[in-house]
Amino acid sequence: MTDSKERLAQWLRDAHAMEEQAETMLSGQIERLENYPELRDRMRVHLEETRRQAERLEQCLDRMGEGSSTLKDAGGKLIAMGQSISGIFAGDEVMKGSLASYTFEHMEIASYKMLIAAAGEVGDTEVQRVCEQNLREEEAMAAWLESKLGTVTTEFLRRDERDADSAKR
Repeated sequence: MTDSKERLAQWLRDAHAMEEQAETMLSGQIERLENYPELRDRMRVHLEETRRQAERLEQCLDRMGEGSSTLKDAGGKLIAMGQSISGIFAGDEVMKGSLASYTFEHMEIASYKMLIAAAGEVGDTEVQRVCEQNLREEEAMAAWLESKLGTVTTEFLRRDERDADSAKR
């Protein structure tokens, strides 16, 4: 039987790998977003938040005497690089990226809600506090992306009619 604290540490390692994946994914999108400055600028802000989230998770793991998982971190980054590369070939890269980002934010939100409950169960108020802070940032990014989906879609369609290459990124 697995101890609840061990399970919490495992899930924190998973969340750290998730943030490493998000960092790689965001970095790739930011590099290619040429014609959507508002989206690019907000992603830059969230990239910095993502880096701080990963640092906070690593500090929690260190405090618990655990470490992040190099294998999980590398796997997450590899998946994100594959997603980035595949977007280059899509004629609607900005739209595929918007869908992926919005979906990924909700996976992060669910992960942090699960971690908050687990930390509460084992009485780790510091992990709970960190995960609540990360959750607020993820919820804010998800809400922002949701508020921009219509605008980005409309802008993409208008650009696409004039110049497909400028529309895609």
